Amino acid sequence: MALTFLPYHARLLGDAEIADMLGEKADLAAMLAFEVALARVEASHGLIDAKDAAVIGTSLGQFAPDMARLTQATLRDGVPVPDLVAQMREAIGGDAASALHFGATTQDVIDTALALKLKSVFAMLQSRFERVDSCLADLIERFGDRPLMARSRMQAAIVIDVGDRLLVWRKAVVQLAAALPAMADRLLILSLAGAAGTAEKFGDRIDPVRASLATELGLAVPSYVPHTDRDRIADFASFLSRITGALGKMGMDIALMAQNGVDQIELSGGGGSSAMPHKRNPVLAEVLVTLARYNAIQVACLHQALVHEQERSGSAWTLEWLILPQMIEAAATALSHAAALLASVERIGEPG
Repeated sequence: MALTFLPYHARLLGDAEIADMLGEKADLAAMLAFEVALARVEASHGLIDAKDAAVIGTSLGQFAPDMARLTQATLRDGVPVPDLVAQMREAIGGDAASALHFGATTQDVIDTALALKLKSVFAMLQSRFERVDSCLADLIERFGDRPLMARSRMQAAIVIDVGDRLLVWRKAVVQLAAALPAMADRLLILSLAGAAGTAEKFGDRIDPVRASLATELGLAVPSYVPHTDRDRIADFASFLSRITGALGKMGMDIALMAQNGVDQIELSGGGGSSAMPHKRNPVLAEVLVTLARYNAIQVACLHQALVHEQERSGSAWTLEWLILPQMIEAAATALSHAAALLASVERIGEPG
């Protein structure tokens, strides 16, 4: 679920590339990939007939669900998987249809689909971190030794080098980029635990089945049942807020440096005003602050989704769907805007 904007806000506050990675087509493709891989792996471990697995793979290769029906069913069921599986079984037909989805539950499908979608998200975040870091390195090279009045509690303090301030920004970005692979390791995991988290239909074959399916999908096998243990989701939300927070600090500094009478930075392409034609507003810097505050608020709300009742929660899980995609998009947007903002810098340092 991506953020919804008026058309003229879409590029200011959203990120179409990330929205596509998390959107309807990507979600359906990931859920289908899970079901096809599950059938193939279960056949290799003797849980379903190999001919049935082959029919499932062939039948779902060109499968496209009835979206109107799926939407209506989701309103009824609260999740898309029951009707999606029903539609897939109709497309498969025959004895093979009953072999589909063997041993899995709705949460296995949806949580694993999220992990599959996040593969491309993490790759994009890494690329954008590198771009922001490159922009900061360039600014340090160009302006790092110029004088800059430091400010403590927004009052003039002592003269420092521009590089002293830029290095603070850069260190925050570098530390977050360095933490990204470990965060990906926690999120890119398989969920296969069955109706109540006990994987009862797999018996003593569950461990090799999980290992094979994880390998097939390019994911890791967690050492715990992930259905109600949402610690990784909460930590990811905090990490996303740290990204926007670091970039928001940068944006706040730039907005203050650009003030009339301070003039410690010059930016190309500043935003205009309908009433004051002389103004060049630091729009992207302001948006970085906005996105930081937005994600900071969402962290507290997503932490409410840690409270899952018994073996499965509908309300806590649904809360994740409302919040996590928006936080991811906000972080990606902030990284993109930060790079564009830094690339627009024409001067940093005291005027003259």
